[in-house]
Amino acid sequence: MNLIVEQGNTHLKVAVFDEKKIVASFFGNNGDCSWQENFFKQYNPTQGIWSSVAGADDVLINFLRERLSYFLRFNADTPVPVDIRYETRETLGLDRIAAVVGALDKQADKNILVIDAGTAITYEVIEASGAYIGGNISPGMTSRFHSLNLFTEQLPLLAEKEDVPLIGTCTESAILAGVVNGIVYEMEGYIEALKAKYDPIFVFLTGGNSIYFEKRLKSHIFADANLVLYGLNRILEYNANRN
Repeated sequence: MNLIVEQGNTHLKVAVFDEKKIVASFFGNNGDCSWQENFFKQYNPTQGIWSSVAGADDVLINFLRERLSYFLRFNADTPVPVDIRYETRETLGLDRIAAVVGALDKQADKNILVIDAGTAITYEVIEASGAYIGGNISPGMTSRFHSLNLFTEQLPLLAEKEDVPLIGTCTESAILAGVVNGIVYEMEGYIEALKAKYDPIFVFLTGGNSIYFEKRLKSHIFADANLVLYGLNRILEYNANRN
């Protein structure tokens, strides 16, 4: 059994893998230790990986080192099973790398676009040769709502809703329509532009807001909110087998 721990800026994701299948998962706030004893008692993982975009959690890292036979602290120097051609790998987010690895593991020998819709929206392109050539970063939905409120005097702070009009008829619906539809048009634009360059191309949609946008996109996509976890599991196996 493999234990996968991913720390975001505020939230923690934990999963137990049996080979390539998730058999248990936990989602909570950073610092929440309620999962630890139950996961180790019930599943007895022997290998584990820890990844974070928010800095080190020494207490959690030490706990994992003590309980696991093989522990991998994922960082920019960790070997990964993908040809990374990003010019500044040391600045490349670990979550972006893991998403690319997860996508390539699921759809090898295909051109792939990975859209990760979270605090930021990232667009990653993998060629059928297995080379990750790079990607783009854009503000996520929550970031856009907050920036409109923060950098203006009159606009309120809003959050997503299920019903989104095409054209707003009041300030609140105008913000909602502008933010949500703007992201949809952005995603569709990238998909169409990359289809013109890489035909065919397989599109993954992942991240915390993936389900919200899945039903709003007209293009054929495959939504997998756990793509980063699958990628981390693949990176763990890749490194464990090298030792």
